[in-house]
Amino acid sequence: MGGAGHPSVSATGGPDVGPARKRNVTVAGLDSSPGSVDVDDIEDIDNREEKKRQPVKRACNECRQQKLRCDVSQDPWMDCSRCRRLKLDCKIESNFKRVGKRSRNAEMEREIVALRKQIAHAQANATATLPPQPPSSLPTTQHTPKQEPSTQVSPVAMYHTPSAISSDQYMGSHEAVASLLDLRSGFDGSNYMRNGNHHFKRIEDVAVVPERVTELFDLFFTFHHPFLPFLDRAQSPEDYYKSCPLLFWTIISVGARRYTADTHLLNSLAGPVSRLVWSTLADIPQSYHVVKALCLLCTWPFPTSSTSNDPTFMLCGMMMQVAMQLGLHRPSHTQDFSKFRVELIEEELRDKVRTWAICNVVAQRVATGYGQPPSTLYDWTLSSSELIDPNFKLPEGIQPRLEIEKFCDKVTKALYTNRRDPVGLCSDQERSSLISFLSRDFDELETQLKPQNDCITNLYLRASNLHLHLSAFFDDPTAKSYRERLLALYVATTTFLEAAMSLETEVGPVLSYTPYYVYQMLVAAGCTLLKLCKSFFAAHIDMDYTKALFNRTVWAIRGVSVSNNDLPERLAEVLAQMWRLGNAPTPKPADNPEMDDSLMLKVRCRMSMSLLYDSVWRWREDARTKGRNIEAYLKNPTNPDSNSDSSASSSVGVLQTSTSTPGVSAADPSLAPAPLLPPATLGVQPNNGVGALPSGFMEPNYEVFDPLNWLLDGLVDLPYSSYSTISGMETQGIA
Repeated sequence: MGGAGHPSVSATGGPDVGPARKRNVTVAGLDSSPGSVDVDDIEDIDNREEKKRQPVKRACNECRQQKLRCDVSQDPWMDCSRCRRLKLDCKIESNFKRVGKRSRNAEMEREIVALRKQIAHAQANATATLPPQPPSSLPTTQHTPKQEPSTQVSPVAMYHTPSAISSDQYMGSHEAVASLLDLRSGFDGSNYMRNGNHHFKRIEDVAVVPERVTELFDLFFTFHHPFLPFLDRAQSPEDYYKSCPLLFWTIISVGARRYTADTHLLNSLAGPVSRLVWSTLADIPQSYHVVKALCLLCTWPFPTSSTSNDPTFMLCGMMMQVAMQLGLHRPSHTQDFSKFRVELIEEELRDKVRTWAICNVVAQRVATGYGQPPSTLYDWTLSSSELIDPNFKLPEGIQPRLEIEKFCDKVTKALYTNRRDPVGLCSDQERSSLISFLSRDFDELETQLKPQNDCITNLYLRASNLHLHLSAFFDDPTAKSYRERLLALYVATTTFLEAAMSLETEVGPVLSYTPYYVYQMLVAAGCTLLKLCKSFFAAHIDMDYTKALFNRTVWAIRGVSVSNNDLPERLAEVLAQMWRLGNAPTPKPADNPEMDDSLMLKVRCRMSMSLLYDSVWRWREDARTKGRNIEAYLKNPTNPDSNSDSSASSSVGVLQTSTSTPGVSAADPSLAPAPLLPPATLGVQPNNGVGALPSGFMEPNYEVFDPLNWLLDGLVDLPYSSYSTISGMETQGIA
């Protein structure tokens, strides 16, 4: 009987290794010897058994932390593919343990709560000890130099501008702490910033309090939404945020375009929202609410001073592609575009039909305004009768505007998509007949829409008529109907401008809230008046009325500007300079049939917008030869009726603030009413006399043919070296 603590001894004198040990020894090939088993051999066996009992490390630390399969090679050593791709330190440690996210988040939450208590205590002490501040005599849009870091958070305005305007606008320590609240446990993790009882919506380093969110939403639905009425005003901002954060921030950005309580907000949102757009598209959107956000961004893009830097046309194409990828063009067959089971809800079906209609409306306007072929798809969904399915019936605010854009599409395809012409223009013989048929279609459309008596729909209708008759600049001057075509163009231009300048709804004048497309048509109309008044056609029109209308147009375009030095402001200055510097021809008698080819265009590839690019090109060459700099003129805008170099003359007058419409002021009192922002509310304050645009929207040095870029900014040389003088260019072709 041996004790339990003493090993038994075999007959040979060695320790008894037992049956299991014998099996292991046999497997090792040690029992083949008739002699006794060596103790060292038994220790080697024990070591091998110990190694077998320990798990083999086949994954690196990084892959074990994420519970991912790892393809690391240990002999010879080679980092796993994931660590190589992410440039991580690939290693295997025997004592490595995964870190639990919940415990780490809980620890961070406890630390944040403690820091927030310290901040609240410091704020209470600061409030009790601060002396009363005297009222400031500076305007609210100016900032005094920062002396001491402030620990107070204003519950009225809570956002921070990532620019060099003022160091006060950078995020303080307590905001930085609050920005860490994207946690799962204890908080909702929906990008709230909390300070006391206030909940802040935040995108990057820009945060907005609920009161301001509500105010911006009200501004959007009151002034902007009537131009593109497809969203539900009954939904709360929180509902929009839950459905799509990008849509929420897009509405905030559009509402901030004329937000006088904080003129820097639009500038601050430009960069973060733009990055959110591209990150959302990179993740392949699965919600059609992203398409709604793109519709708004293409209608009211962020300000830019260069068309090369404008992503609107590219976003418009993505808008249509994402919409079709999600099946919006077949809303009743959404299941065919989804791998998940989809339950068809009537309200959602109607919303998808509305969104698809707005996609085509926006795509058509973007194409017309940029002088590019449209990416529209007017399919069965937008042409079906309501008798087939009442869910496909469009609201009264959308259906008429869709019909207008269908007419614009018909004009574009008829006049500018000729496959037999290098630039797509139809032949001179065909154009006369096509214009006759299209004019008849316009008359029928006008009669159809007349009972509605909607001023916004009427403005879009007049814009489509201008789009039709701008083709007169491509006509042959020797044609018999040349004068009649120019007269029809003049009538279409003046009718559109009068409709735009008198645009007023129940909330007051709303021209400055109009979409970017209206601004583009305003510039085209201004160039038309300029070109007609500087040609032989001046003998056939009322010059006094035309001069006054052109002056009002320049001020209206300046009023559409939302940021200092953006494209509307720059092109308005170009129009004013072209008018004042151009030499009007000697008026000829109306009965004199003599005509010339001075109205012919050199730029012919931008459809109806070719006039705009051609006009700015001519001004650019004249400005280069005379050494003018548009940047200097932007500081003192040119008055078209003044003989001096700027509008600082007494004929311009002083801008008077109007409170009838938020963010809009009256223009020159001697002109017809045209909404115009005062300098203090243009959205971006000048920095040392030079205007600044949001980060990410500055002018790059693009070496491509971009007329509105190189014509306005002088960044690259003229692409047409054959162009020498304005007087001799009309008879030459494009080099």
